[in-house]
Amino acid sequence: METTTIPTELEGYWKQLDCGFPRVGPVFPDCMREALAKLSKEGVDAYIENASFLGKMGRGAEPILIFLEEWPQVAKTLGENTLPAIMECIHKMWKSPNGKAITPFLQSLPATARRLHSREQIRDYLDIVTGFMERTTGSIHGIHQTFPSPGLPEFFKHIPVLLGQLSLAGLRSWVDYGVRYYNDHPDRQIDYFTLQSADSRAVLQRERHGTLLVDNERKLDMYLRGLWNEENLLIPYSTAYDILRQPIPYYDKLGIRLPDVYNDFISPLPQAGEGLGVRGVKKDGQQRVTGIDRYRAVLAHIAGHRRWTKAIFADNFSPFQRMAVEFLEDSRVEYLAMREYPGLRRIFMALHPIPAEDACDPELESGLRHRLAMLSRAILDPQHTYQNPYIVEFARRFHVSMQQSEMSTQEIADLAIAFVAKTRRQSDQLAKIHFKDTVVDYRDDNRQMWKFIEEGDEEEAFDEPRKIEPGEELKGLPPRHYHEWDYHNQSYRPDWVSVYEGLHPNGNATDIDRLLAKHSALAKRLKKMLDLLKPQDKVRIRYQEEGSELDLDVALRSLIDYKSGATPDPRINMSHKTSGRNIAVMLLLDLSESLNEKAAGCDQTILELSQEAVSLLAWAIEKLGDPFAIAGFHSNTRHDVRYLHIKGYSEGWGDTVKGRLAAMEASYSTRMGAAMRHAAHYLEKQQADKKLMLILTDGEPSDVDSKDGRILIEDTRQAVKELDQQGIYTYCINLDPKADEYVKDIFGKQYTIIDQVSQLPEKLPQLFISLTK
Repeated sequence: METTTIPTELEGYWKQLDCGFPRVGPVFPDCMREALAKLSKEGVDAYIENASFLGKMGRGAEPILIFLEEWPQVAKTLGENTLPAIMECIHKMWKSPNGKAITPFLQSLPATARRLHSREQIRDYLDIVTGFMERTTGSIHGIHQTFPSPGLPEFFKHIPVLLGQLSLAGLRSWVDYGVRYYNDHPDRQIDYFTLQSADSRAVLQRERHGTLLVDNERKLDMYLRGLWNEENLLIPYSTAYDILRQPIPYYDKLGIRLPDVYNDFISPLPQAGEGLGVRGVKKDGQQRVTGIDRYRAVLAHIAGHRRWTKAIFADNFSPFQRMAVEFLEDSRVEYLAMREYPGLRRIFMALHPIPAEDACDPELESGLRHRLAMLSRAILDPQHTYQNPYIVEFARRFHVSMQQSEMSTQEIADLAIAFVAKTRRQSDQLAKIHFKDTVVDYRDDNRQMWKFIEEGDEEEAFDEPRKIEPGEELKGLPPRHYHEWDYHNQSYRPDWVSVYEGLHPNGNATDIDRLLAKHSALAKRLKKMLDLLKPQDKVRIRYQEEGSELDLDVALRSLIDYKSGATPDPRINMSHKTSGRNIAVMLLLDLSESLNEKAAGCDQTILELSQEAVSLLAWAIEKLGDPFAIAGFHSNTRHDVRYLHIKGYSEGWGDTVKGRLAAMEASYSTRMGAAMRHAAHYLEKQQADKKLMLILTDGEPSDVDSKDGRILIEDTRQAVKELDQQGIYTYCINLDPKADEYVKDIFGKQYTIIDQVSQLPEKLPQLFISLTK
């Protein structure tokens, strides 16, 4: 085995390290020299001491190697005094079953140091880490920790992405959410902390800093309409998860694709004579462009393409030529946009990179992209300092041509090809391409400026109409996602419940007719009560310029005014309306499995009695003329809440609706809060003075995936509050004799418990009448 040679001046440190891993020896001298240059004497001693510990933990060579290589720079960023707290955290992992998390923890330290610049921040971060570890490390008997935290190593692997988008407060909330809801599910916990689950991404989106597209979509839509006369759907894509590909904005037939979040952009101040970026603030030779202005720059650039770019054939262009055409076409549409709105120049100037003229070594790198970026900057900035004669010449030719006419996409392509031909170098063929300061991130990918005569494997015909993926036709509506209230931390779980809606299957309408005939005596009594509730009196509406008849009193006064030389009142007509009800009703039926049970003291099931009661109620509401809808719901976990339309507001009480009511079936569970929110989505759109939601149920809110029996009760209670804020009055008719234990907590005083379920057909219509007098 090859022996390690340690320089004489470092032998003392090597002996103190006392490391037997062969892989450490070759890197030790260089690491030690860096440590001696950056650390104090006490810092060097702590460096060796802690590195020695890491080498003897029994976790292999990786921990000591990472520490030796990374700590000097981390210490320079965070300060040497943060090492004890970091090592204390490592000791806790080592003494627990979480030893495997030490290596990714150490590996994440440099990225952590770049984001957290103070001792206080690193301590807060370590508190999050230790809290996470203690709460997710498992134990068999609750005495000694036995199982490692499933999500902790994955958390460290993704910490650069997380700290790049979250504040420490946001990180704590994101971690707390994952620990709280996935502590009992190791696989789901791993999915959450690897950013794979929808919940993880939803909570991350909620906690992210920066300017979110979803928060500014209306503002940007008005910007597009007002300045560019464009109407397009703004579709966000995430920049958080596709680190390698780095997606960029683009547009197609479906809409404009934009990043879901933009942070403020900090750039060097432009050359003397140029202004600040929009809302820019000078500070230490820098200017700031806000996230919303970055969105405006992208939209202005894309709107310019949509207005002035005409697609040209790409088949006869080489890849280099296509790249040049794209750069110059981008400059053309920006020139035209700035001519229409001169204020755009400042924001484009701030966001466009400034490539250094000597940054690319033509002997080692392909420089065409670098030259095109310089030309693009020179076109944008008339006060550029570039000396390259071709850059100067083609920038001048561009401006001269644009002053004479707008040019076309084809004409700009000719200019771009001429530039490529004149500046061509042999080194342009090199595989290594110079990219520094050449990416203009507010520009789109230009996919719409090309069309192809022949389609190939490497090309995509973007002008082809989009097709549905092969397979079955699309059926039904996509799910609607609703939040759910978590009473533990007093916050919503974002996009937690998926509600699938559809029309209830049809049955035999004559079954409902037979039920109504069965209760004909009750119907007669109800009819007398309904006749008293029907609007009877006509009310005169006076002072109308147009109406059904002349208002003689006002007409005579107007005639007198006219004869006396005064201005007569033109409102000499009147009309009439019937004074009465203005109520919209939503009847929401719990169709859970428990409705199949026999009602106490009766041969009928609760479902059959509910059918009778709802039929009578629907008949009564129809007689009154109130707009009403009927829907049923049941659930099979939060991923599958079914909402079934039985009668819509635009439908009459006829055989179609009766057929759906006759086919009612009960199954699964009762996730009531989500169903109420979805029902409110339809009820709130009704034009009525009073909006009433009646919920008919036989038990408390529950579902098979909810271990905490209280959580769905609290969510339904929160839903009642939300609906009240929307002007919707909720009332629960509960058939559970034990409902006193929970129904008051949910609905307050807005409920009735019907102990004798057999009386439901009689009591339900009467209850409705009393509520709507």
